[in-house]
Amino acid sequence: MDWRPLNGPATAAERATLKRRVHRYFDGQSVLEVDTPSLSASAVSDPHLHSLTVEDRKHSTTPLYLHTSPEFAMKRLLAAGFPDIYSVSRVYRGGEVGRRHQPEFTMIEWYRVGMQESGIIDDTLALIGAVLDRETPTVQKTYRDAFVDAIGLDPLTESIDGIRTAADFDNDLAASLGDRRQDWLDVLFADRVATTFAADTLTVINAYPADQAALAQLDPEDPTVALRFEVFFGSMELANGFVELGDAQELRRRFEGDLEIRRDKHQSVLPLDERFLAAMQSGLPACSGVALGFERLHMVAAGTTDIRDVLLFDHEG
Repeated sequence: MDWRPLNGPATAAERATLKRRVHRYFDGQSVLEVDTPSLSASAVSDPHLHSLTVEDRKHSTTPLYLHTSPEFAMKRLLAAGFPDIYSVSRVYRGGEVGRRHQPEFTMIEWYRVGMQESGIIDDTLALIGAVLDRETPTVQKTYRDAFVDAIGLDPLTESIDGIRTAADFDNDLAASLGDRRQDWLDVLFADRVATTFAADTLTVINAYPADQAALAQLDPEDPTVALRFEVFFGSMELANGFVELGDAQELRRRFEGDLEIRRDKHQSVLPLDERFLAAMQSGLPACSGVALGFERLHMVAAGTTDIRDVLLFDHEG
């Protein structure tokens, strides 16, 4: 059995340098670093995320869940009156293995109180520039324009039949997607749209469809789209950001909608985080937040397309 690490001290040194730049950026912005628990009695409802479980039979008959991000705990801190905050933490997502994925990885997550979409996009690009220590060409377009430019399809108005025709997926993939418009658009985006983004360029996509809002507010000037954005380097997603939704009733409605989708897909239905919802009921300040994959940013710095090139160990040991 090969016990040796995947990479040597130079990779560890590069990672340490990049991490210091993250801390230096937020220190310069007077953003407070916080630590949150990795284990929780509840889990995210998002049907695209799979929470890993931990059993503690000595103290509980129910499993604990490893967090997929520190989001809920950090928003509880904001509701309790914390200022701008950030975290650099290990997070866990089941079923994510590949050239860009590991079930355990490092996430940079931060929240800016009172900041709106244009400000948080600029903040994200500034952080990326500070960590890479270089300027990178940047373009920005809406989700709709990205689809129209790549495949001539309007994702906001096209019928599900029109989306199926444009996709022209093989029968097995088409059958697995069923009738959910969002699932078809997700696969089309990854397969046909993001692959057209310019290499060595940061592409910012915003104005996602309302049914892909996740925990973002809808745009008050156009409620068909959400105040959500993503940043890509080439076709690789680096960051996902929201103008955060603080309406507890709407959040519960969205969570319950997620659970219905999980039932339809025969996925496990997980307990909602009632403490998080109680915090939102208490009041989340107007804020925006971003989650950014640290290893993917390291991949950009190292000029590699395989996440294993920036790890000392992967999930197989």
